[in-house]
This record gives sequence, C-alpha cells and structure tokens, in this order.
Amino acid sequence: MTQELIDLRNSILEQRYADALAIVDELEGMSKKAILRQIKSFLKVLLIHLIKNKIEKRLTNSWAASIRNAVLEIQDVNLKENKKSYYINLDEWNDYLEHEIDIAIRDASVEVLDGVYSPFQLAEMVDKEQIIHQAKFILKLIYDYSVKELPAVIDDYLTQLPGGENWKLGKR
Repeated sequence: MTQELIDLRNSILEQRYADALAIVDELEGMSKKAILRQIKSFLKVLLIHLIKNKIEKRLTNSWAASIRNAVLEIQDVNLKENKKSYYINLDEWNDYLEHEIDIAIRDASVEVLDGVYSPFQLAEMVDKEQIIHQAKFILKLIYDYSVKELPAVIDDYLTQLPGGENWKLGKR
C-alpha cells in the first residue's frame, strides 16, 4: 500500500488526476477486501462454535465468549465509516455462510470432542442448513441492536442453545 500512496501523491503533484483516481479506486478495493477477510474470519469462529455446541450439546463460558465476541466484532467491522451502511447487508449473508460452513466444519473437526471425528465424519453429522439458519438469526441481531445492547441479547439467545440453560446456571 505504501507504493500506491507514493504513486497517488506523485500523480496529484503532476496533475495526472485520472491516474490518481484510478489509484484511489484500487486502494478502496484493497481496503474493502481486507475488511471482508476480517469479517469472514469472525464468521468462521461463530460457525465453529455453533457446530461444537450442536454436536456436543453443551455450552461453555469459552464458547459463549467466542460467539459473543465474534458477533460483536462482525458488527463493528461491518459498519462503514458513515455509520449508516454496511459492507455486508442483511440479505447478503447467504453466500458468505455457504462458503464458510465447509471450512468451519473442517476446522471444527479438530475441536469437537477433542478431535475424535475426521472432517469427513463431522461433515456427515452436521446439519449445514440448521447451522446456517442459526448464524443468520444471530447475524440479524447486529442490525437490530446497538453495540451496548447486543452483548446481553446474544447471551439471552445463547441460553436457548443446547446446554445453554446449564451455562446460564453455571452448571457443567
């Protein structure tokens, strides 16, 4: 990116505005790609923990924190600088979820029940549509609640997951 900024500066100083605008477009594209990569990373964390919860039928403090933090980070990163629009709109999550679910299953196979299942075995066990539906429900919350409200709303939702009631009561 440093070279692009040098080129941009030189283009402006040399009054080559068309070149400068092309560089600005390139920088915007690079920035958006980095933001989407970051969102996908948090999305994968969310999916992995939803898979672990579904297969193991329990919820730990660590998993709850990972789910909550992933959603809060997605909310933060997804909101554009103007604070009025998003990089990924509510109706655009399907493609991201369908792409990330297979990767999340592979990665979750290392963690579910201490890695007892191969990625192939776990893929047969996981109801992808159900996990995607859960994730979409949780992701909808980032559009409906403020940064201040969202953690409590997520925690309330987590109590409805398998093992969530025991998690709420502090039981193992």
